[in-house]
Amino acid sequence: MSGNHAPKPAPAPLSSAPLAYENPEFLNSAEGRTIRLLAEYNEPMARFRRERIQDTVVFFGSARFRARDVAFQELELLENTGSVTLAPPEEQPARSGESEASELRHKRAEAAVEMANYYEDARTLARLMTQWSKGLPGRRHRFVITSGGGPGIMEAANRGAWEAGGKTIGLNIMLPFEQQPNPYITPSLNFNFHYFFMRKFWFAYLAKALVVFPGGFGTLDEMFELLTLDQTQKLSKPITIVIYGSSYWKKVINLEMLADKGAIAVKDLDLFQFADTPEEAFAILKDGLIRNHLEAEHPRSEAPIPEEPEADAQEILGPDIARTRSFRRGTNHPARG
Repeated sequence: MSGNHAPKPAPAPLSSAPLAYENPEFLNSAEGRTIRLLAEYNEPMARFRRERIQDTVVFFGSARFRARDVAFQELELLENTGSVTLAPPEEQPARSGESEASELRHKRAEAAVEMANYYEDARTLARLMTQWSKGLPGRRHRFVITSGGGPGIMEAANRGAWEAGGKTIGLNIMLPFEQQPNPYITPSLNFNFHYFFMRKFWFAYLAKALVVFPGGFGTLDEMFELLTLDQTQKLSKPITIVIYGSSYWKKVINLEMLADKGAIAVKDLDLFQFADTPEEAFAILKDGLIRNHLEAEHPRSEAPIPEEPEADAQEILGPDIARTRSFRRGTNHPARG
């Protein structure tokens, strides 16, 4: 080599580059968004298939109320929808004997009794539905109670299904504030979503019936979204929609006026039915599910639903589906190719 320049040293050995699907910087980037979206479609689908979930009955309702002592119909008001943090003391319902509580707290106390009743009604209805659906023949679980996975009416729905010994689904959502799933969800059916629209997809995709309990913005959004899908015939199957608590809902929205003003067709009022007791709602749901789905389907096997989850593709098809070895350090678990 000519001149006085010293030879350039060889570069240090490079470490192996991370695999794309194990690279958190890429997966959490804007370029990885499509993969994250697919994950929120494919991962729930895989679990639903493995757990033999054929279809669902979805419960919507307020998440701001958490039962303290249902027997005494006392509630705590949460700071935000799905939060585990309590609202400020001045917004909490007044307790018995608090004569100097503010007017707001007295109003909340009156509402607390009503909301406690709705909690118990949702719990009872979910229990009735699960007791009935558990007796249906076939190898898949039918009409599984599903909620948004949080407190309030969502907890009541999961709780009723749990008390009846059935599987029950929670479709939770990541929110800016602290929140957690309720304890009554079947652990293998406890989901958490980043994207609201993927969560909404799973609410609608498996649903054969919907029960809308009293709630706020989120409940209104979810109810009108499914009503619109049904109205515009974008759902691939009939869906039975029950709006629970006519005295509450008829003060909040006037659906009849929409028809009177021509904003919706008169026949659109037939897309839903009101109910005011668990027994009334159960009768409507059972009739719709039998008429639209059980009687419309081909004759089904009388075999009972197996206790164990369904085998995955590897277990069913055997060695024809090869596993790829994992070269990740510190693990001997093979990854699928």
